[in-house]
Formats: sequence, C-alpha cells, structure tokens
Amino acid sequence: MISFYLNGKHHEITHLNPNTTVLEYLRLHERQTDTKEGCGSGDCGACTVMAQRLAIDDSERSNTPFHTLNSCITLLSLMDGHHLMTAAYLADNPEHHPDRASLHPAQQAMVDCHGSQCGFCTPGFVMSLASVYENHRLQKVQDATIDELSYDDIVASISGNLCRCTGYRPIIEAGLAMGNIGQQRDEAQTAAKDLTIALATDAMATSKASVPPKDNAIEAALTQDSRQLFMPQSIDALNQVLAANPKATIWAGGTDLGLSVTQHLVDHEVIVQLSAIDELKSWSVVDANDNALSDDKQNVASASTKSLILGAGMSYKKMLPVLEQYFPTFAALFERIASPQIRNMGTIGGNIANASPIGDLPPILLALDAQVHLRHCDTANHTDESQASYTDETIPLSAFFLDYKKTKLRAGSYVVAIHIPLLQDNQYLYIHKISKRYEDDISACLLAARLDISADSMTIEDAKFGLGGMAAIPLLATKSQQALIGQPLTVASFEKAAQMLPMDVSPMTDVRASREYRMHVVQRLLIKCGKQLVTELQTISA
Repeated sequence: MISFYLNGKHHEITHLNPNTTVLEYLRLHERQTDTKEGCGSGDCGACTVMAQRLAIDDSERSNTPFHTLNSCITLLSLMDGHHLMTAAYLADNPEHHPDRASLHPAQQAMVDCHGSQCGFCTPGFVMSLASVYENHRLQKVQDATIDELSYDDIVASISGNLCRCTGYRPIIEAGLAMGNIGQQRDEAQTAAKDLTIALATDAMATSKASVPPKDNAIEAALTQDSRQLFMPQSIDALNQVLAANPKATIWAGGTDLGLSVTQHLVDHEVIVQLSAIDELKSWSVVDANDNALSDDKQNVASASTKSLILGAGMSYKKMLPVLEQYFPTFAALFERIASPQIRNMGTIGGNIANASPIGDLPPILLALDAQVHLRHCDTANHTDESQASYTDETIPLSAFFLDYKKTKLRAGSYVVAIHIPLLQDNQYLYIHKISKRYEDDISACLLAARLDISADSMTIEDAKFGLGGMAAIPLLATKSQQALIGQPLTVASFEKAAQMLPMDVSPMTDVRASREYRMHVVQRLLIKCGKQLVTELQTISA
C-alpha cells in the first residue's frame, strides 16, 4: 500500500491505477478542487501543492523542510510517507473563524496586497509563498538571527508560477508582507496553525509497524487490473523487481516522464518507483581506487585523485549544497534550471537516463569527464526467493548517449551513480545557458567549458566543451577542443577554436532557435569563455 496524509487526514491506498497523478487524485477522487490544472506539463505552477516528509519524532519534526511540487506530473505514490497539503488546508477553519488570524500569512498577504486578479493561478502562488514562509519559520526556530525574507527570496520562490494577468508586483509585495503578518500574530499571541504531523504518534506508525517483513518477497504497492507499481526499499529489492519485470518503467522524480501520462496519455503497465531507496540518494568523495575518504583524509589527497560520487536518486535540491562545496560554478546554474517545484523532485539519474538533447546537466558532466555507473540485472536467472544477479559497468558519460533518446541502458538496467572528478588547481569551469526566459525554461543551447592551463599559465593543456541543444544527443565538441590544446592562452586561440565548431556539430532548427542562431551563439560563447579565463588569470596574478 501507499500511506500518506492529505490535509491532515490519514490515507492508505492499495487499489489504484499506478499512473494516477496527485492532481488527478485530488480533483477526481477527493473532489479537492482548490488545486487547479493549467498546462498539465509542470510549467505554469497553477497546480502547485506543498508536502512535508513525515517526521519520526519531535526533534526530526522541527528540522523537516516543506517543499512544493507540480501535482499535474507527480505520481500520487511519490507522496507515500508524506503530508500533502493544498491551499484549502492552510487556513485555520475560516468558515468558523472569519477573523484575520484564521488565514495563513501567505493567504492574508495576498488579500491585503490584492495579489489575485483572475484567481486561477492564485492557489499555486499561495502554496509557493507558504512553503518559503514555513521553511523560513523553521530556520528562525534554529537561529533567530537569520535575515528576514528578501525580495530575491520571494522572487525565487515563485519562479515556477506563471500569472497570465501579469500581476507579479502585488504578489511579490504579498510575499514581503508575510513576515509582518506572522509577527503581528505572534505579538497578539494568536497561535499559528502547525502544519507538521509527527508520524510516531498516529495511526500510520501503527499500521506500518503491523506489516511484517516478507524477507525477499516483493509485492506491488499499488495494483489495478494488470497494472502494478512497485516501491522497493533497497538496492537488493530493486534488483529483484527489475529482474522479474525487465520491461517496467523506472520512475524517479518523473518531472519529464510525467508528461507521458498527462500529454501522451500513456498508461504504464508496470512502474518501479525509486523514491524509497536511500542508497540511491547518498553521495561521497572517493580516491582514485574508489575507496571512500573519511573527513580527516579528504584534505590530504590531491584533487587529481578524488572524485565526487552522486547517487542517481539525488534530487536537484539535495545536490545543490554538495555542488556548492565542490563545483560552485555548476551550482550557480541551478537557479536557472527549471523551477523550485521541478528541482524538488527531479533527479540527476533521471536527467541523464532521460537522454534529452536539451537537458541541462549532461553537457556540464561531459565537460567534467564524468562517468556513469550502470547496473544490468540478470533477467534470465531469477527467483522470488533469492537475490537477483547483476553486472555493473562504469563508462564515460560520452559513451552513454547513442542516439536521440537512446542510451546504453537496456531492459532491466538502471543508473546507480555519477562519478565526477574534482577540479584540479589548473582547471577552470565556465557554463553558459541560453533560453528565452531566464528562469523556468529549457535551453535553446548550452555550453560548458572545462579548461586546463599549464603550470606557467601560458598555454592550454586540455579542453572539454560540452554542448546541449545542438544535436540529437548531448556531446563533446572534439575538434574544437583539439584545436585549443597546446595553443597560447589568448583570445585569438579561442576564436580559432570557435571556427572549428561547424566541424563538430550541425545544429537543429526548432521552435526555440534556428540552426544558424545556435551556431553563432555557441561560437561567441566559446570565445567568451576564453575572455573570462584570461581575465580571471590576470586577476589572480595581479
């Protein structure tokens, strides 16, 4: 079964179409129509809802953050073990207490600042604002000295919500006013509604504890007719499920795969969901021999011997602080990747396995010489009583993409992790994304450049240029790279390398850009990387 809370009420479900989205369940099964359907593709944010992983005890409860998601493309099964909230739940019994204190600060601020025009997008905006408010409130409990929410904080929180009445100014003002409303409520000693629920004190804990472990037997969490959804709890269980169901659809965050349900009306027969496997959400730093380094040894090993390993199930949100530590240039791009709702759910493994030519991560990982760890489950020899056998391989990411939407993955295969060599002192990374909108938009083209400089900083020892949106697959510009190796560190060297780009790729023309535009822009971006590198080294030497 799947077990979750919806607006404070406990739900357990066993028989349901595994393809059911959160939005479909809310509107058609629960008649919870305060959540609206806009685009049906995770772009407009009208369907935004808020969720919080259920806490085991009070200490964890105070540290468990809220997150938003696009309910139109999120499977309901992903809410297992969560408290799912809609806009109607935020108010504290407004029908019985029509006073100011009955509304959540996000709702009251939208009223006070006239943040709603036609009103269709309003519930989604309210949930995005409520999420940033509640998370800030949790942070204040831990550290009362943290700054109040800024203009940039508010704009970032609603970057995944579109208002077609162009009413952003009053909505932003509402976001800035939430803190004052909450403070006034505190000063009036009016208790704010606690949106968190502790798992250990309710019926859910009892119901889950009453289900005995079944050793290696794997049962479907959801079924309807012949359709099934499995939620393995470990890598071993995942291997067994895939060995028995090699043609199953593997589902991580589903931020792109969800469109197959909502846009193409695909009814997946068997889904294997990865969200419960903690092993796929971990990360580590290893040495050249793949031995994990303890904290006291990480500073001893040179950067050239270290790699960052990211589990395929890590979401963008979970990856961000890790990348900020090891690849700050990479991390800086995250505010331009999709929306907060998508980054809360989407995973690195899903982005790679999806093999989209306009995915934001693959070109960067290609430039960083990343490798992908694959596992191929043995679909010929398996039993329900024994662990499935499998083979592993770790290959360069550049060898993973074969053709449009075709990769090295086969039936019963999945991505385990991504290995990224840490940058050495003489290596520099530059990333440039071009899109029609600055936020929440797909790339028209993307260039990631890793440049290796000689010890005397006079020549270029190596170069890697990852390209996105330029071909049927993400790829490396090998001829342009080769044209730079051994050349003096001048802008002229990069201009010559840019002239080689038509030898590497013939861009496509689509609704986002023409092939001529893409080629011209990426050539100029390559030269820009050279100018940035020359300027950076001059600044360092000065």
